[in-house]
Amino acid sequence: MTFFDQVTDVYPWADNRAFLISLVGILWAFLTLVLALFSLLLGVRPTATLFILLASAIGHYADKFGVVIDISMIENILATNPQEAGDLITPQYILRIALLGVLPTWLVWRARWRPAPTWLGRKRQLALAALLGVVVALGLALPHSGQVASFLREHKPLRYYANPAYAFYSAGKYAGRSWKSRDPGPLRISATHAARPTEDPGRDLIIVVVGETVRADHINLNGYGRNTLPQLSQEERLVSYANIHSCGTSTAVSVPCMFAFDGRDNFDDTRAKRTENVLDVLAKAGVNVLWRDNNSDSKGVALRVPFEDFRTGERNPHCDEVECRDTGLLSGLQEYIDSHSGDFLIVLHQMGNHGPAYYKRYTAEFEHFKPACPTAELSECTDPQIVNAYDNAIVATDNFLARAIDLLKHNDGEFETALLYISDHGESLGEKGLYLHGMPYLFAPKEQTHVAALLWAGESSDIDFEATQKLRDVDSSHDAVAGMLLSLFEISSDAPKHSAPSWIQLQPDHH
Repeated sequence: MTFFDQVTDVYPWADNRAFLISLVGILWAFLTLVLALFSLLLGVRPTATLFILLASAIGHYADKFGVVIDISMIENILATNPQEAGDLITPQYILRIALLGVLPTWLVWRARWRPAPTWLGRKRQLALAALLGVVVALGLALPHSGQVASFLREHKPLRYYANPAYAFYSAGKYAGRSWKSRDPGPLRISATHAARPTEDPGRDLIIVVVGETVRADHINLNGYGRNTLPQLSQEERLVSYANIHSCGTSTAVSVPCMFAFDGRDNFDDTRAKRTENVLDVLAKAGVNVLWRDNNSDSKGVALRVPFEDFRTGERNPHCDEVECRDTGLLSGLQEYIDSHSGDFLIVLHQMGNHGPAYYKRYTAEFEHFKPACPTAELSECTDPQIVNAYDNAIVATDNFLARAIDLLKHNDGEFETALLYISDHGESLGEKGLYLHGMPYLFAPKEQTHVAALLWAGESSDIDFEATQKLRDVDSSHDAVAGMLLSLFEISSDAPKHSAPSWIQLQPDHH
């Protein structure tokens, strides 16, 4: 029903009855066309089963959370680990699949019908059905050509809610792109040379924390009314940025994009996997690069640098009956630092605020805001309860970041230390009836694109802290991250430079 809710917001029923009725017919005709074409390959009953089950599953998330199944969402779905997927399978979801998916499918297979007796005859029937879909669609569209043109050109976002039509369209585009990228070819070089300055004897130790699903307007240091960062608020050398925008609205897009040199406007995830990113360039310059992950994975960023998976108890010592905690990412880091010479970039990829099971992302000691939503079925909770659980998860991240800063303080005498925290994307928490994230960037709300970002600079750091504090309101984005990391390590290279404003100012003698 989400599709028709969205359409009638733009085309009110009272003034557009004929067009809306025609639109229903056009959508039916289009689905008939697609169903007939798929049936030529799979058969009618298997195709109908696929359509019904897919429509019931998509409809649940579209109606409950306002989710749109575009290419980015398909990438996100394919990259989701079993634990994350389990959080999305709720009793309401199972009930909906049973009533609107399994039951109609059972009826399809029980129905008695007489197909043409020959293979060629059956194919002719399907071809005629496809032709009928085209004729009906055109016949209904022509009397309302002006409104149809407006619908297609001026109100493109409405098409994204057509279920399951847009999902099939997106899947086709994704399949085509995947087919083109099946042979990645040689690695594309972003920097032919990269070197640290030989005259600088200082060693750098920088931790980058890739956060999950934290929006800027829920950070108390940005003016939020709740103290979501109780420990970090006590840090004197900390900057919270108020106007940083994400590269995408999903982890699958934002994480590789923020470490790429292309910038959001030119980013292509397939190309990114076979192109040197900033981690590759830093490693080329001799920096010890380590990626530790407690989320799904690095999304291709750490393909050519050391990678450690902390999602299980095999490596993560901070696992309980619910999940493995982000604090485990710090385990053994001091030993790693002590056993290597040179500079360090350590990337820690959090589970953070991953929804909808926000309540799982923190333990009882961090439940500062009550009552908190105790389930992944957000429809069973009020919006304030959902926000409470979400904010509690930020409090847990505050503790994790404070521990990471303590590790850096321990090494401040030997290294020039800094911590950079960047959330991958934001989250909708009921605003405009939307929940979670993943909306197409073209019309995604600011809650999904306006992300939390923090910087802590050690006493010995090359960062000009006073000057950097003045950049807290700079209007910038993930596009600046790659260039900032090269600057922090004072890397001389011919890597591409992006025009996005930097959030960090170095001391004058370290530009």
